[in-house]
Amino acid sequence: MRAANTAGKSAALLGLAFDNDDGHTRLTRGKNFLLCGGSQNTHAVMQETAVKVNEHLDKRGKRLEDLPLGELREICREVTDSIQR
Repeated sequence: MRAANTAGKSAALLGLAFDNDDGHTRLTRGKNFLLCGGSQNTHAVMQETAVKVNEHLDKRGKRLEDLPLGELREICREVTDSIQR
């Protein structure tokens, strides 16, 4: 059972992908995220994205649940730009 945080807020990134045709069920849980489905490649991209978002949050000393939407968009843009190189 999780302890409630003091502000009563919680947040998570949810990744869903439907391009799987190999029969594997992919599910990854981590700090602030849950990823379901996808091909091996798509799921790997979702994993990399979620991990990098958390790295950006750690660098900024912020928690996902306290992040303004505009700042989350900025982080997501930076992460997707870095992945697409």
